[in-house]
Amino acid sequence: MTVTFDTATALFVDVRTEAEYQGGHRDGALNIPLHELPYRLTEIKGLGKEPVVFYCRSGNRSGQAVGFLQQQGFTNIYNGGSLEEALAL
Repeated sequence: MTVTFDTATALFVDVRTEAEYQGGHRDGALNIPLHELPYRLTEIKGLGKEPVVFYCRSGNRSGQAVGFLQQQGFTNIYNGGSLEEALAL
């Protein structure tokens, strides 16, 4: 992933399950499992305005989250890939 935003100010959203999140996550990341995302959008502060990076175990679920939000018209959202990749940003 080519970073085109300030990762220090970006919000990170972990779309893995709560159990996966509890097993380790990026500090400060919000946990919203993928299947709950459509119902919890108001919890993502700055969505569409500030950079929001989604991540999961492999990048698949985060890619689905980004695709869903793009279909809803949101911009400034990024697929951070796996937890390891998100930690490296």
